[in-house]
Amino acid sequence: MAGGLPDPAFWAGRRVLLTGHTGFKGAWAALWLHALGARVHGFSDGPLPGRSLYADAGPLPLASDGRGDIRDAAATREAVARREPEVVIHLAAQSLVRASYAEPAATFAANLMGTVHLLEAVRGLGGACPVIVVTSDKCYENRETGRAHVEGDPLGGHDPYSASKACAEIAALAYARSFGAAGRLRVATARAGNVVGGGDWAADRLVPDLARGLMAGRPVPIRNPGAVRPWQHVLEPLCGYLLLAERAATGEGASGESGPVSGEAWNFGPDAGSEATVGTVAETFCRLWGRPEGWQAVPEPGAPHEAHLLHLESAKARARLGWAPRWDLDQALAASVALYRADLSGADLRRLALGQIADYTNHPASPVGGAVAQARPSTARLTA
Repeated sequence: MAGGLPDPAFWAGRRVLLTGHTGFKGAWAALWLHALGARVHGFSDGPLPGRSLYADAGPLPLASDGRGDIRDAAATREAVARREPEVVIHLAAQSLVRASYAEPAATFAANLMGTVHLLEAVRGLGGACPVIVVTSDKCYENRETGRAHVEGDPLGGHDPYSASKACAEIAALAYARSFGAAGRLRVATARAGNVVGGGDWAADRLVPDLARGLMAGRPVPIRNPGAVRPWQHVLEPLCGYLLLAERAATGEGASGESGPVSGEAWNFGPDAGSEATVGTVAETFCRLWGRPEGWQAVPEPGAPHEAHLLHLESAKARARLGWAPRWDLDQALAASVALYRADLSGADLRRLALGQIADYTNHPASPVGGAVAQARPSTARLTA
């Protein structure tokens, strides 16, 4: 993990089971892992209806493209047993807050019991296979005080999605503590901020909604322009997940630190300057697109509850994994716009995505307390 980046020597030839590989994060992860030399085995019930990076940048360079529902214990067990992974990165989930209001039971089934099914399957291997369970920054009991959440803060969640991710955290860490003796089950959880990037086409997400509207030539209604989120490019947390997996497997950390990470939770959030309002992100994205008038604030009375203020503190990952953000918010949005606009011309999205991965890894990490962190606007200004 020299320089806070994944180590190709670790990943070369390594069997990786990547659940949720047809999703937005999953497709980016598959491309990066393959570039590092890993043998990536996907397991997913398929992409969401409509467009996806999985299809548009495909076929993805996978050792196998498995299908199955993480809510199906037998299918999950069979997939794990067949692949005998050396690392598992668990991304499969129902990942949308507003969808969780429509289908709360299905959300808990996927996010809680899907995690349990996976951990049971890995436990059945009997070996020391690291499992990185990806949850969400929304797993915290968010009282919107303005203080950044640290890993030891209480878990909670107002909506079914957030609560299901808190449940997944509790289940994963219980498995690590109950079955991790002598390294038999190494489980760590990862909590990221609001990710952006080209190739995301999910419904009711800000950047995909903006891209669809701009492509169609119509202004995009924004319901909560004053809400504050920890925005980051999708490559930022993926870098953290890969570093965490390396550390879980080898016990070696940044600056010569050693010791296990199993049974721990880890935040991967942006520098403070990248915590911005929804309106700021919309304005910047539209300006970079060349249509600054491409959005408008349209309140949605009676809409389901969504948090207004959310911050993450990632000092632990910086200190113990050597991880640090590399792109600020403007860079993250510029990379996103570039991939969406390239899509309009029928460009090779896989090649462009791999180019962005290379650009990201060649960019220096932001220093602790550097210019980005010092430029943090006040909460009052953000929420005005």
